Amino acid sequence: MGKYYKKDGKFAYLEAGEGRSIVILHGLMGNLSNFDGVFDYFSKNGYNVIMPELPIYSMPLLKTNVKNLAKFIKEFTEYKGLKDYILLGNSLGGHIALYYTKHYPESIAGIVLTGSSGLYESAMGESYPKRGDYEYIKKKAQDVFYDPKIATKEVVDEVYDTINDRSKLIRTLSIAKSAIRHNMADDLPNMKMPACLIWGKNDSVTPPDVAEEFDRLLPNSTLYWIDKCGHAAMMEHPEEFNVLLEKWLIQEKL
Repeated sequence: MGKYYKKDGKFAYLEAGEGRSIVILHGLMGNLSNFDGVFDYFSKNGYNVIMPELPIYSMPLLKTNVKNLAKFIKEFTEYKGLKDYILLGNSLGGHIALYYTKHYPESIAGIVLTGSSGLYESAMGESYPKRGDYEYIKKKAQDVFYDPKIATKEVVDEVYDTINDRSKLIRTLSIAKSAIRHNMADDLPNMKMPACLIWGKNDSVTPPDVAEEFDRLLPNSTLYWIDKCGHAAMMEHPEEFNVLLEKWLIQEKL
């Protein structure tokens, strides 16, 4: 992915392909590599795929919230001159996509949510910041997936390092609290654009009934399930995820 990585001023992002833009928003503990399969496939099949790095750990603490991350994406899309694009988000990224869509609906052709927060999520619980306990963090990272092997040592190490970095931990907790404050239930019925929901049937962070509630509240949504799949469908089942996303894009003529 290195050859697609760009840094312009305060923006760092991956970009490849031509066509309608798909802007991908990663989750709180996620990173750009979580979407390798999506980026690779759609950038070669008629889309301009862009993945900005969210400044979760570099914003001033008091500004580290869903609202300001959505503002950052607004600045980024304006900087890139994007119009009529699709927002795709996992977990916190989905929540930012929803908050963004609430405030800037005129820019959005469609939204794609997978394991999105915004209604409810079960995070690490009260015992989340167990700093120094590698086995605990490993178990929590594995619980995000149906297949614990997806939580490679690299994935676990990254989460462990975040938890043990005081500045990052404080911002992680700040974002989590912000997500709870910014519940989107009352806003979803006003989002008329096509919405695609791709959900793991075994998601324990944003469980299946959350997907059903999103589907009920969004007026123009299509819900797809992936079996034997946890919170990050695009990582656990990238090929099936791409098939479902492409099916929806064709269905909606996007």
